[in-house]
Amino acid sequence: MKTRFTELVGVEHPIVQGGMQWVGRAELVAAVANAGALGLITALTQPTPEDLTKEIARCRDMTDKPFGVNLTILPAIKPPPYAEYRQAIIEAGIKIVETAGNKPQEHVTEFKKHGIKIIHKCTSVRHGLSAERMGVDALSIDGFECAGHPGEDDTPGLILIPAAADKIKIPMIASGGFGDGRGLVAALALGAEGINMGTRFMCTKESPIHQLVKERIIANDERETELIFRTMRNTSRVAKNTISTKVVAMEKEGAKFEDVRELVAGARGKMVYATGDADEGIWSAGQVQGLIHDIPTCAELVSRIMRDAEAIIQSRLEAMVSGARRQAAE
Repeated sequence: MKTRFTELVGVEHPIVQGGMQWVGRAELVAAVANAGALGLITALTQPTPEDLTKEIARCRDMTDKPFGVNLTILPAIKPPPYAEYRQAIIEAGIKIVETAGNKPQEHVTEFKKHGIKIIHKCTSVRHGLSAERMGVDALSIDGFECAGHPGEDDTPGLILIPAAADKIKIPMIASGGFGDGRGLVAALALGAEGINMGTRFMCTKESPIHQLVKERIIANDERETELIFRTMRNTSRVAKNTISTKVVAMEKEGAKFEDVRELVAGARGKMVYATGDADEGIWSAGQVQGLIHDIPTCAELVSRIMRDAEAIIQSRLEAMVSGARRQAAE
């Protein structure tokens, strides 16, 4: 299946494994790449730029297919050395970067000097248009259903994707709520050139997180998420657990970030993936949990999505159209 996006980044299938903190490691990224989709190493999962360089090399040992790196720029108590991570990406010869977060112009400008293709992730049409003016090569439009940061507009993908497609000229992939062939067909119909999946790729055999967390995702339905940091205008969709429920309750009582800081610390979220205790800390998961029922390999997952998407397009939809034509002819 060829789209403008697959042509842009040189992959076989219009499917992307987006950057995920603590999850976007070499073993997952290589498996996605070997399946013919686009995998992305999460730069800030690596403790230092030097560690990122090693992780990129480790991934290259496992695949000769294209893969990229995600660099997310978000407010932080102690901001990471973004320029040093950027330089590590450039020096490693990476040709595809996913940016996300605030004001990436400095990074976009520098990456473009080195011929790197940039996919910018955003949650609104206005931010998409701004990124297009900035010179990015593609957009990942993230609907309200997504894990992580859905923005503050609360616009679901069913509206956001076609609204963006009406105005955005560069290739666009759809993010938030995607996990199967039906979603891929829907995204293409709405004007996107592919899909980005996070939570679905978390629940694969090669995903470097604890088996118990994968089983928790399967057990959860579409209602098992919470929106934290709403009162702070920095909304984040995370898996519902004792910690996230407590944070939401504290926010309703007027809590500020410093009041919940210990509860939401990244180190605690990292421990969830390491120990399998889903109540250890905050961890990201989208509403697509309601569509996830197994733990396939990345190759099995990508193959199934493409097979199902093609069947829907060529059989179900085509049959509807040809049936209507026959009736009209009669």
